[in-house]
Amino acid sequence: MRAEETKDFSLFVTSFYLKLAGIWIAANPTEERRRRNAFTFAFIFMVLGLVIHLRDVYFSSANSFEDTMLALCNLFTGGLVTAKVTALYLHKKQFKELLVYLENNFWHTKYDTNEKTFLNQCKAQCIFFICSFNFFAQGTALCFLIEPCMAYFGNNDFARKLLFNLHADIFVQPYIFEITFLVQICILFYYGIGYLCVDNFVCVVNLHIATQFRILQYRIVNVHAGNNVEKHTVTSRPIPGYYADNCYATFKDCIKQHQALIAYCQKVEQLFTFIVLGQILVFSILMCLDGYLMFLEEASTAKRVTFTFHLTGCTCQLLMFTYSCDCVLRQSLEIAESAYSTEWPALRTNRSGKNMESDLQLVMVRSRVPCCLTAGGFFTVSLETYTRVISTAVSYFTLLRQY
Repeated sequence: MRAEETKDFSLFVTSFYLKLAGIWIAANPTEERRRRNAFTFAFIFMVLGLVIHLRDVYFSSANSFEDTMLALCNLFTGGLVTAKVTALYLHKKQFKELLVYLENNFWHTKYDTNEKTFLNQCKAQCIFFICSFNFFAQGTALCFLIEPCMAYFGNNDFARKLLFNLHADIFVQPYIFEITFLVQICILFYYGIGYLCVDNFVCVVNLHIATQFRILQYRIVNVHAGNNVEKHTVTSRPIPGYYADNCYATFKDCIKQHQALIAYCQKVEQLFTFIVLGQILVFSILMCLDGYLMFLEEASTAKRVTFTFHLTGCTCQLLMFTYSCDCVLRQSLEIAESAYSTEWPALRTNRSGKNMESDLQLVMVRSRVPCCLTAGGFFTVSLETYTRVISTAVSYFTLLRQY
């Protein structure tokens, strides 16, 4: 992806995080070596973090219920991030195909003035969602650092604490605490990268696919444009036959674009369907745990702020990719309405016009089956999914508070 050439801030941010996670297209052997090293470092620290969280869950279960909830929240977050980054790396070939097609057919294509307006609106949406999500995700990571850093740089050595509890006495050993503290900062750093990179890319891809469907709708409705044909109504005088031939030729290009978009959506579905399933299943649990930890009476102000950021970030993240999936679904359905809105009655002057009429019917029938992203094939992801997850999280939270 030539993010620098697109002059799009959302693409630049997305590519930056994907490069840090080692999930990117290498242009030469040097970049390939850097990419492998970046993923190796990210994977090692993420797995190390999972080991720490599993150990924390094991020892916390014997101490207190609140500590167990905190350990489970960290474990679910780390497990989700590690699973997403690993799954995308294992399917790097499919990811490369998506990225190359996206670059060649969406970002570096000639558009007219109206189509550029659609693209600018898409870029504005991408920037809004990515900036909002990144703010709360990075704010959560910074909040995790504030309290341990204040304790570390304080004068009281006994008040020092780690980011994640190890349940081991390492404070008496020289430099062991400092090394462990630095390692946990690296774990938190790569958690933040993995938490952002995949969801940013899914949001950008979905919103650009939805924009391509909007552009296709515009082209179908204005299929007469460029053929020196004015828009006609059914009662108008029939137009010459060669105009119908030109319109039909333009419409066949629209059909090819529609078929290409459908095929591309299927590839996106194959790559991200199980990643989305994991997120949907984990989000309701994470939001429930965040709410519980945020309203604990024993929780410090730093902890309340941390889990407030985390809860808001999860909500923003869920809204970001459910809204982008909903845009793809709605815009693909509206292709049928755009096909019916063409001036097909005025073009029935020869064989091309009649063929165009029959092809329009096929396009309308195919558009009734929307392009969408599913969660493992179990259900379609849309804004309705967002409300269901929020409702489930509130139900879990209520039960947990009663317990």
